[in-house]
Amino acid sequence: MLVWTALFFSAFGAATLLPLQSEAVLASLLLRQPEAWVALVLVATAGNVLGSWVNWWLGHLLDRLRHRRWFPFTAGQLERAQQRYRRWGCWSLLLSWMPVIGDPLTLIAGILREPLWRFLLLVTLAKAGRYLVVAMITLGVFTTR
Repeated sequence: MLVWTALFFSAFGAATLLPLQSEAVLASLLLRQPEAWVALVLVATAGNVLGSWVNWWLGHLLDRLRHRRWFPFTAGQLERAQQRYRRWGCWSLLLSWMPVIGDPLTLIAGILREPLWRFLLLVTLAKAGRYLVVAMITLGVFTTR
């Protein structure tokens, strides 16, 4: 149970702006407990979605502070991000699983007030899909015998 908690927090941290990876933790647990693959994918997904929700929430908070001098983004940067997000809309959240761009996408969704229900639906689909592919690769589903 302790290792599953470590998986949850690894996935949670990986979804925030922290430079963490959870796929290796999931893969190692899958190799030790292949029969528990569904539960492990669900635990990783839950932690990762919760971490993305934290980014969304921080985006909401940051938006209220955008007129402060210390605000981390310039008006031009925010405008460009808004234009890109509006171009692809909420569907860009399906890329939230990707390294480098995924975490900032979830933060921008919060700044731009993406409805939480739609945010959670799209991010959950993206994150669960990634962990399912990691599980399938780790367990050799794609290998031919």
